[in-house]
Amino acid sequence: MSAKDKLKLLKENEQSLFIVHYSCQNLNDNNENYSPRITSIAVLHVGSSTMHSFSIHLIAEIKGIAREDINDHYDDLEGEMLDLFFGFVAENDNAYWLHWNMSNINYGFEALAHRYKVLTQKDAKRIPDSRKFNLSALILSVYGKNCVEHPRMASFMKLNDGEHRDNLSGKEEVDAFAAKEYVKLHKSTMSKVYWFQHMYFLLQQNKVRVHNKNWGYKVNHFLERPTVKALGFVAVIFSLFQIVQLGLSSLGNNEQQLAKVEEQSNKSMQPTTKASAD
Repeated sequence: MSAKDKLKLLKENEQSLFIVHYSCQNLNDNNENYSPRITSIAVLHVGSSTMHSFSIHLIAEIKGIAREDINDHYDDLEGEMLDLFFGFVAENDNAYWLHWNMSNINYGFEALAHRYKVLTQKDAKRIPDSRKFNLSALILSVYGKNCVEHPRMASFMKLNDGEHRDNLSGKEEVDAFAAKEYVKLHKSTMSKVYWFQHMYFLLQQNKVRVHNKNWGYKVNHFLERPTVKALGFVAVIFSLFQIVQLGLSSLGNNEQQLAKVEEQSNKSMQPTTKASAD
């Protein structure tokens, strides 16, 4: 399916479209577990702009666990948070999910399912791959892989109004986790999800700002202009008119040739008389 077809599908199903992002522990090897702990998950319903939050600090507050004691109960809190999230996924079984590079076991839906299995020994509700759409990949498909400088998310944010006061960089998120600043982490996650929604709308309108636009994008964008489409339609009509005219002209010539052949045939069939000799 082309990027254009994917965007059309998402546009037609925005009432069933959710944008998801999550924050976690360091993605490297210096954690107590093989896989990083999940801190919070933010899910935004595109059709209504309603945010759904799943976070260990919210569950800790409900259970009356103090902020400084969260680390002592982290496994239980994380497991319950993931249980709520995958319950939400199950409730929205026909949904489409838009994300930013949540594509593998290191960071992605598989990582969330793995942590859920580790903490609860239960299998997570699976989202079919056909219902997952990578917003980053869609943008690059339209504008080209070299449309912005690395790191791409930071570049896109600078160009497209994404530098929100609550947004944290990757390093800042790791530092916030180490400092047990869970509310700060979740606010950063939510700010990214709101920005993803902003980028999705810009992409649907072909208005994403980039450093470099590839020739393929320029040509496609040019051909999508209403005036160009109108000229193309006129050119097609004119070409069809010429073809019809040519066909009629050929038909007329053929009829003339057939008439001549028929005339000659009629002459050859007439009887001939010889003059009598004196």
